[in-house]
Amino acid sequence: MKRSGSTPNHAILIRRRFLQTGVLGAAATVVHPALGAARTVNALPPAPEVKAFELEEVTIDALQEGMKSGKDTSRTIVEKYLQRIEEIDKDGPAINSVIEVNPDALEIADRLDRERKERGVRGPLHGIPLLLKDNIDTADKVMTTAGSLALAGAPKPAKDSWVAERLRHAGAVILGKTNLSEWANIRSNHSTSGWSGRGGLTKNPYVLDRNPCGSSSGTGAGVSANLAAGGIGTETDGSIVCPSSANGLAGIKATVGLVSRTGIIPISHSQDGAGPMCRTLRDAAIVLGALTGVDAEDRYTSDSEGKSYRDYTQFLDVHGLKDARIGVGRKYFGFSDGVDAIMAEAMDLMRKEGATLIDPADIDSFGKFDDSELLVMMYELKADMEQYLARLGPGSPVKTLKDLIDFNDHNAQKEMPYFGQDLFLKAQAKGPLTSREYIDALEKNHRLARVEGIDAVMDKFKLDALIAPTGGPAWMTDLINGDHFTGGSSNAAAVAGYPNINVTAGWMFGLPIGISFFGRAWSEPTLLRLAYGFEQATLARKAPRFLASAKLD
Repeated sequence: MKRSGSTPNHAILIRRRFLQTGVLGAAATVVHPALGAARTVNALPPAPEVKAFELEEVTIDALQEGMKSGKDTSRTIVEKYLQRIEEIDKDGPAINSVIEVNPDALEIADRLDRERKERGVRGPLHGIPLLLKDNIDTADKVMTTAGSLALAGAPKPAKDSWVAERLRHAGAVILGKTNLSEWANIRSNHSTSGWSGRGGLTKNPYVLDRNPCGSSSGTGAGVSANLAAGGIGTETDGSIVCPSSANGLAGIKATVGLVSRTGIIPISHSQDGAGPMCRTLRDAAIVLGALTGVDAEDRYTSDSEGKSYRDYTQFLDVHGLKDARIGVGRKYFGFSDGVDAIMAEAMDLMRKEGATLIDPADIDSFGKFDDSELLVMMYELKADMEQYLARLGPGSPVKTLKDLIDFNDHNAQKEMPYFGQDLFLKAQAKGPLTSREYIDALEKNHRLARVEGIDAVMDKFKLDALIAPTGGPAWMTDLINGDHFTGGSSNAAAVAGYPNINVTAGWMFGLPIGISFFGRAWSEPTLLRLAYGFEQATLARKAPRFLASAKLD
């Protein structure tokens, strides 16, 4: 989950969801004039020594071209990324984004190199190293723990998750697992994003004392720091788009059901989803195409039949904003003058690119489903977690949510040194999914977020998509007090189960600021077209500099 928020009053949802909640060119650092003045007076600290990296900012297409020409092989590419992980993730700036490296990665790369020579290439991901969040099952030597010591000794999954299986089928090399906010930020309302009992704390690669946002914090930080060609995150509410924003990535949170959740440690089956987090939107579109399909073990995927694609790059259009009608979710603004200024620049650019902006185009049900969202999550967490734990078999040391609670109590020094498990306790108190309270809350969520929410405003103004700031600049990590989330826009698409795409819009004090494009169910092709047109018009992504601090002098 992440945290996002609609209004300051919704502190509980803000915690989790990342629950709730001259133009932007590559050289731009600050847009707001007042911030710009402060920036010139108070210089940022110097960056630590980090070696130049041959594969810095390289794309999937460029890696494929290198293998095609013979300049590189999958093995040499994997070797370079493994060295990079040692130099800056485990040493140097010590981002601490990779919780475990796949010991078989080089052997897998060798097999794929032989296959390339003997039988040709499977597709655009053949031989490409990717990182997976540590809540996605892999039936290999790498653990799947959601960052918790409770699962560190659990039996390995009997088979790959759908996501891992589809990536292997496409020829990707699973390079390792990334750290995350423990249990995807659903254990406590006072947690610190990017921290887990097993993995410790992940840092933001742009400014090391800042937070990578969460819960896909490790994927966000690691991919941004060029530790792999791309990665996979998961989202319940904001945990793909928020770390994508905070780490300067293109992230795709798909319609619920487009990508199967089988084999992913859950929070909420009505909102959970996995998706790509990459340095470019084209790379993210390539990865997304490998993940789609109908899975008999995830009934939600049956709705994707006839609505999914194996190649999402076909929808990328450098002129994608031309003649588009885009609504501005103005109620998601106002938490930061600097972010509002960046959004104003972004909207001016969209108009210059031929888009018509309807401003405001607010969701009438804004703020009306915050409490019911959390209620649904508490019910589904208990039921879904126990269903997942059953997959681990009778040898698993934990079989129920109560077992996890007891483990944390018995290992509080390691598992709960900074925050507790108040949300686990709330979920444990809930009844079955046949409870009237749950059924009514779920119906309310879908009605207010879908029919009377995103669908209604898009029908009213005949929109192709909605936009809003994804979030603010990364806050300073504070293990004592927890996260300091200021605002965001992920909650409507999350509760509706609708798609949401983040790309970088601009910069504040060396920190990336993202913009979200979201809309109707199964509208990924339209959102990709619009977001890609914006991304290509701005080229705002910049590689991290690993600054020690962004604090003013």
